[in-house]
Amino acid sequence: MRFHADLHVHSKYSRACSKNSDLEQLTWWARRKGVTVMGTGDFTHPAWFARLRESLVPAEPGLFRLREELDREAAAGLPSRVAAAPVRFMLSVEVSTVYRRAGRTRKIHHLVYAPGFDAAAELNRRLGRFGDLASDGRPTLTLDSRDLLEAVLACGDGCYLVPAHVWTPWFGVLGSKSGFDAIEDCYLDLTGHIFALETGLSSDPAMNWRVSALDRYRMVSYSDAHSPPILGRETTVLDTDVDYFAIRRALETGAGHLGSVEFFPEEGRYHLDGHRACGVRMTPRQTRERDGICPVCGRPLTVGVLSRVEELADRPEGVRPEGAAGFRSLVPLPEIMGEILGVGPKSKRVLREIDELVAALGPELAILEEVPVEVIRTRSPLLAEAVDRLRRGEVIRESGYDGEYGTIRLFEPGRLERAAPTLF
Repeated sequence: MRFHADLHVHSKYSRACSKNSDLEQLTWWARRKGVTVMGTGDFTHPAWFARLRESLVPAEPGLFRLREELDREAAAGLPSRVAAAPVRFMLSVEVSTVYRRAGRTRKIHHLVYAPGFDAAAELNRRLGRFGDLASDGRPTLTLDSRDLLEAVLACGDGCYLVPAHVWTPWFGVLGSKSGFDAIEDCYLDLTGHIFALETGLSSDPAMNWRVSALDRYRMVSYSDAHSPPILGRETTVLDTDVDYFAIRRALETGAGHLGSVEFFPEEGRYHLDGHRACGVRMTPRQTRERDGICPVCGRPLTVGVLSRVEELADRPEGVRPEGAAGFRSLVPLPEIMGEILGVGPKSKRVLREIDELVAALGPELAILEEVPVEVIRTRSPLLAEAVDRLRRGEVIRESGYDGEYGTIRLFEPGRLERAAPTLF
């Protein structure tokens, strides 16, 4: 079965648990987006862990679904063509480790997965000695990354760890600020238990292919979604049974791992170098020419993902390792619709238009990836033109830097004004 998995739903617990319907909301949005398997996020937090136990019931091996009465609530208001789509949950958490190694402070984020509540509870017991698990959905632990991996492996068969957004300057295992120059330098003797890396918003698999040492890892991509409406902005595409252990095997072996749906990396917040406060954005070459110093304030620039990849790369652009899974770069449908309508992607008008599109054509990801352009054209000629350009990679890019998101546009200035009478 081919399906989308979004296994990095980190919620920042203080916001995520402000209502009693979090899992219902996540399920509702997963159906609307077209995501089949989702991470629960935050299972180390005691209150959220209790809610997961209360609201989820076993489904396929290692996966869970909403209790029947909650699942009925989660289908309310959805078009019939998506309301019955199965949604499964995998127990997951993002963990931040902060520690000293080789004379430097290391700050690394990791994604951790468990096939059942007993294994997750045992990991919570072990990690509780290294930080306050109740303070945040993503706990910060004074624990070496290698030792975190050891604790994960000790909690039972099937538990595994994926380094998160590996190139991000802060908190990426290969990041310029507090990371390492190689995966082996971080996880030491346990590196063999790492089999997948999350690309993050500011890189894509093609950028990672420039570093031959990363060929042995599957490249995955997830949303890191802080709110349900932006689920599925990045996902991993799998062709396996809907089964925790089948998903894990696909990431270990590559069999059934079809690749990922990515942001255009220029849209990520740390693609180029720069200083947001100074309004300075630079390419890697410009940064080298200035020795990494901001021309406005004279302080070191925040070195972004593209520069860091070039620093570690041993291959030119365009090389694709044998057997590497492909990927597709997309722009979320609300962003496209917002550009067409000239309003924000979260506006009521955008939501209303997408409601009608989903009712007529299916989930958002299917509209972006699979629905024929001519079928989309019957609903909106401009949306059809945008999706056609998107699928061909013909987009206008303005890169993000130093925490500032970039922008991706489908239309040149003036194109939409000329087409205003035929928006829909």
